[in-house]
Amino acid sequence: MFTLFAIDRTQPLRSAARAGARMGWLAAALLALAACGGGSPEQRLRASMTQLQDAIQARDAKAVRAQLADDFVGPQGLDREGARRLAAASFLRYRDVWVRVAAPRFEVKGDRATVEFEAALGGGAGNALPEAAQLYRVRTGWRERDGEWRMISAEWTPRL
Repeated sequence: MFTLFAIDRTQPLRSAARAGARMGWLAAALLALAACGGGSPEQRLRASMTQLQDAIQARDAKAVRAQLADDFVGPQGLDREGARRLAAASFLRYRDVWVRVAAPRFEVKGDRATVEFEAALGGGAGNALPEAAQLYRVRTGWRERDGEWRMISAEWTPRL
């Protein structure tokens, strides 16, 4: 076994790595606080939407599923597990997956909310141009329980 760095040179690297790890934990803790009770209901809902968007872009089907309520219903009877499988299949097909949300409109009434927005989704193999991209008109329903928003319904219509 060989060493790439002398011991006296690794100390700054280890310190930087520890500082980076602490910053990562701090960012995660702040995000968790925002999603789990901090701020207004709309702020918490926005945080949940951001977590869902991040899960899609990270290609994490389990994290996508975690943002959906147990009784989630999508188009043509799509349920929570079906949505996870749809996400997983897309992630297998495309190495790079992205989603951009524009013009979200929030309507929060107690523990229920509706969010309508335009979404651009795309995927590809990392080339300059995506292999597939589509613009959608999206309407989602959300329910808050114990300070956490979960999506209970989704409808989308292709715009192009």
